[in-house]
Amino acid sequence: MEMPRVDPFVLSKKAQLVSRLLDVLPADAVIHDAQETIAYECDALTAYKCPPLAAVLPRSTAEVSAVLAICHAMGVPVVPRGSGTSLAGGALPTADSVILGVARLTEVLEVDYADRFIHVQTGRTNLSVTGAVEADGFFYAPDPSSQLACAIAGNIAMNSGGAHCLKYGVTTNNLLGVTLVQMDGTVVEIGGAHMDAGGLDLLGVICGSEGQLGVVTEATLRILPKPEGARPVLIAFDDNEVAGACVADIIKAGVLPVAIEFMDRPVIRATEAFAGAGYPDVEALLIVEVEGSPAEIEEQLAVIERIARTHDPVELRRSNSEDESARIWLGRKSAFGAMGQINDYMCLDGTIPVSELPRVLGGIRELSHRYGLDVGNVFHAGDGNMHPLILFDANKPGDLERCEEMGAEILKLCVEVGGCLTGEHGVGVEKRDLMGYQFNADDMEAQMRVKDVFDPAWLLNPAKVFPLDTTAERRA
Repeated sequence: MEMPRVDPFVLSKKAQLVSRLLDVLPADAVIHDAQETIAYECDALTAYKCPPLAAVLPRSTAEVSAVLAICHAMGVPVVPRGSGTSLAGGALPTADSVILGVARLTEVLEVDYADRFIHVQTGRTNLSVTGAVEADGFFYAPDPSSQLACAIAGNIAMNSGGAHCLKYGVTTNNLLGVTLVQMDGTVVEIGGAHMDAGGLDLLGVICGSEGQLGVVTEATLRILPKPEGARPVLIAFDDNEVAGACVADIIKAGVLPVAIEFMDRPVIRATEAFAGAGYPDVEALLIVEVEGSPAEIEEQLAVIERIARTHDPVELRRSNSEDESARIWLGRKSAFGAMGQINDYMCLDGTIPVSELPRVLGGIRELSHRYGLDVGNVFHAGDGNMHPLILFDANKPGDLERCEEMGAEILKLCVEVGGCLTGEHGVGVEKRDLMGYQFNADDMEAQMRVKDVFDPAWLLNPAKVFPLDTTAERRA
């Protein structure tokens, strides 16, 4: 995986840079010792590592502004970082860059139940946003699997979703406004505590921009009243493609579950060994959850179960209590950690039309045989957001390269059937060199012109999203 040439002039200015950063930040917020910067050498895509020149941990928008103004004046690249849970190398530094972490920006600034919004600093974790309002009967809908750790800043950068995005949408559907600090230190407010803002949809440009346009320090988020009730049903099949067909039929029937999650046999076995959720040993499981009043739940589950039975499930288990619901979800929530106990893995997130699930699952199985690498499938089936986990041995020469090649083939398959390279993990460095497979040169030029406006010197989050050969002139 190629990285851009390191600027020796920037490296030579480290002492001056650190001195200027210490003028605007407390000493404990500037990390510049070579050993200490190793903690920031990668994110959750640990296959690629590079310690930064330095790392800073501001506590306010004003401090972020001061840091960016200094780096802009000195021509130092900056890599924004949330909690470091990115699975696409979105927070991978370069050797001549400064990591700007928002981990200390954790305050709740305002809660308004009448207008249903919460205003937070973006270092706050996803789950703790709900934690701030759940006692009053509200919740924040997007729920990535890493929600215990991932930061709102990263959710905005990658437009994260989660298990319940089928009904409630992803981050962009629940984001009302942001405070954005541009590379030169300018602070701008975009959107706000209202349904929609006039003029250009700049909020739509910022959400999903992967830290390429600015650093989001505050966010106004939509909160929703908790539903009256919710209940999942577990549906087991002896064939992956049949499970995929069942998902497609549920969606076609017009039922809108709050979530449809898919797990295949390798993931089922791993989670059983890890969490003991009581899953049957089958080829594929679906977890379908509905919510509403008792009558609404009953009506929706009846339709879903009727559709499922047309596909001859091995088991159909409806939850009848909160404890049973928790056990049905236990394995799914534990899946990524459980798979990590087996081997190293690379987690993809190509997104496809739901009707193409059977075809793509079959294609992944064929690629697994061709490359000799096991794959576990666990994903948000309701909106076609695939998460194949390709298992490999990082200590075995050639395994990582084989894994990368196979991952590229899976993502190309997703594009071929009418999908896209990423659903919620972002492009980062992982899919950077595949952008030309989904977009032509004119498409990418249009996208890069947007970055030209926000970050003319191309100092923010270098070497991400766009292939290096297409950005060489802009970075020069």
